[in-house]
Amino acid sequence: MDETGDDAPARTDPEADAVPKIASPTPAANTDAPRSPAPGASEQAQPSAETETDEEASGGEHGHGHGGPVHGKRLLSLSLLALGVVYGDIGTSPLYAIRECLHGEHHMALTEANIMGVLSLIVWSLTVVISLKYLVYVLRADNQGEGGILALMALALSQPVKSALRTAIVMLGLFGAALLYGDGVITPAISVLSAVEGLGVAAPGLKTYIVPITIAILIGLFWIQKRGTALVGALFGPVTLLWFSVLALLGLVHIAQLPKVLWALSPTYAVSFFLNNGSDGILVLGGVFLAVTGGEALYADMGHFGVKPIRLTWFGLVFPALII
Repeated sequence: MDETGDDAPARTDPEADAVPKIASPTPAANTDAPRSPAPGASEQAQPSAETETDEEASGGEHGHGHGGPVHGKRLLSLSLLALGVVYGDIGTSPLYAIRECLHGEHHMALTEANIMGVLSLIVWSLTVVISLKYLVYVLRADNQGEGGILALMALALSQPVKSALRTAIVMLGLFGAALLYGDGVITPAISVLSAVEGLGVAAPGLKTYIVPITIAILIGLFWIQKRGTALVGALFGPVTLLWFSVLALLGLVHIAQLPKVLWALSPTYAVSFFLNNGSDGILVLGGVFLAVTGGEALYADMGHFGVKPIRLTWFGLVFPALII
């Protein structure tokens, strides 16, 4: 028997009878018709095809206000900002790395073979550690466009892992964050102090003012930095651009005077350096490693500028200037 017919017993619901029924002024809507979403709901629920296309065109770059395709003037602007924020540390590292290797506690003889060997080690350290490791592989491990040790830890924890391994990942992440924090505290003080100490050589009367000048510079730098990376990049980007341009120009002048230095690009000099110096050559690697300090900033600051500006700046300016 059809339950909707007249013979079907009436179903009573006390609660339903207690509530007065209000007739709808409009006919019942067709349930098969598509419902129009609330304003803004479709954008929040899932990205449009156009947005997905833009993200794919940008190489999946996100960041703080830098999503979407990056090209043209915007790419150059972000590259200049990245130059001032990301590459300030590594831009000066090879200078004192060479001094530490040849004039430090290792007391390496200043022979042509040793000089070419150290130069070859620095060149290939920059090539393997920065160009290959960071620029090609590490920058791919972004956590929704963000980089850094904590972003990497969160990315590793997003995968199903055992409890013991999860604890080990957290401990490694905290340890790496502590090292990064220590680097951020120690490096600015040492770098600025080393730069200001040059005043004592040029003007011995200023030696007593070296520490106060250093403190004043550090306070000014951190006061500017609290206003955001955009201001820091805008101020130091042109300065860093001038720095690398001068490095490249001076390098070309000295290469023209001594073209045989280009043989240091060959890894055979690095191998010969170890064969000729034995264990002393291994100890010099500690000084060579100074040439790549600051490379972690490429990954840590990826969320600010995106992958494309960082790669363009390195391969287009910083790497050639440091090698030359």
